[in-house]
Amino acid sequence: MSLRPLSTEKAVMSIETQNVLTFETGKNMTKTQIKKEIEDLFKVKVEKVRTSIRGGKKYAYVKLKKEFPAIDLATKLGMM
Repeated sequence: MSLRPLSTEKAVMSIETQNVLTFETGKNMTKTQIKKEIEDLFKVKVEKVRTSIRGGKKYAYVKLKKEFPAIDLATKLGMM
């Protein structure tokens, strides 16, 4: 698995306010691959994936559909 959940203060705030989970990903992963992996691993539906590269690392911001609260998944992953 090339996705690692982040639980920084900012990441936790976006879980609570925007239903967005933050992951560190492999640099060569596309948004489509990230979306498919999240949906397959966690049995949720992804609305949108944004990515950014900072400090040589790639981060994915995964917005879940409304019927899948990010806070539930974050709790399951031990982020909360």
